[in-house]
Amino acid sequence: MSTSRKTKASRVISSKVVFRGPIFNVVTEQVREPGGYIARRDIVRHPGSVVILPVESAGATPRVLLERQYRHATGSMLWELPAGKIDPGEAPLAAAKRELKEETGYTATRWSLALRFYVSPGFLDERMSVFLAHDIRKGEATPEEDEVITIHLVPLPKAVGMAVNGTIQDAKTIASILWLERKLRA
Repeated sequence: MSTSRKTKASRVISSKVVFRGPIFNVVTEQVREPGGYIARRDIVRHPGSVVILPVESAGATPRVLLERQYRHATGSMLWELPAGKIDPGEAPLAAAKRELKEETGYTATRWSLALRFYVSPGFLDERMSVFLAHDIRKGEATPEEDEVITIHLVPLPKAVGMAVNGTIQDAKTIASILWLERKLRA
């Protein structure tokens, strides 16, 4: 549920689901804004998702596990961190562990919450939780039927360079990699 509904800043006058899909719904709401203005807001309602920041730190330079896959919405191959939707009733950490194993085959012995953020709060209520996966170990991937994923362990300095020079164009991956670089530098 959107946190904006819990504030006194605006009041929902009416709400109608205009699209139901397997991953998200679209809701059209009439709201009274803080200044009294009545506005129509079309909102994509999403159950939330997880991002996994898998780090191998056995060597002198930490390496990040990145995926490369085709994304139809962009019409291109993208570099990304493993990620996925939280299933109904599933805890975010359980979803992170499941997604890492399914998409890459890797598991981790230690997990910690790194970041939480809204993807695009102007029209989407999806909240992403980024989990740092430490001490990763390779295993057998079990991707979904439509997922064709290649995985690459990339030294963190190279991953930061890819984020800064535009090779990585996925926002969740850029934010997570830059967060990690800053955390390790501090």
